[in-house]
Amino acid sequence: MDGFIGLFTSLIAEAGLPDRFVFRKKAIELPGFFRPTKEWDLLVVKDQKLIAAIEAKSQVGPSFGNNFNNRTEEAMGSAVDLWTAFRERAYRDSPQPFLGYFFMLEDCKASNQPVSVKEPHFNVFPEFVGASYMKRYELFCRKLVLERHYTASAFLTSTSQDGARGAYKTLAADLSMERFAKTLVAHVRAFV
Repeated sequence: MDGFIGLFTSLIAEAGLPDRFVFRKKAIELPGFFRPTKEWDLLVVKDQKLIAAIEAKSQVGPSFGNNFNNRTEEAMGSAVDLWTAFRERAYRDSPQPFLGYFFMLEDCKASNQPVSVKEPHFNVFPEFVGASYMKRYELFCRKLVLERHYTASAFLTSTSQDGARGAYKTLAADLSMERFAKTLVAHVRAFV
């Protein structure tokens, strides 16, 4: 994910915000409400104001089921923690920050196969019935934005061979790298 974080850093610089306000690898902790701190993959902090926070995750096989549950719970928990800390003024008088979730999934047989669901007491939502892990991640990333947990989300896929060469696919325009980047840049420009 370092390459994508580097790209976001470049886009922020092109939007007019100097590198000294962008943090990756060092000073990437933010206070939480339910836990003391959370490390983000990229932070933008200017004049003691939180401008943006980005989480970048990926998953390659073979344990898609267990990892899917862990990734979804982690992403939702991080967002709830950040927004609650924001409400409680942990980030002082920061304006509403850009919160981004960037996800890349391995495009392989196991991620594309339909997955059964167990419904011993109640029916799951219809969009999950017979959905592959690829479809489940797409739905998840979309719902993160729909429910306003994240400002923008990107969902990309790549095969193990293509990923090593930097090639990827976007399955949905609303979860594209371009849309994510444009939303991030527009938000950052407001603070230049």
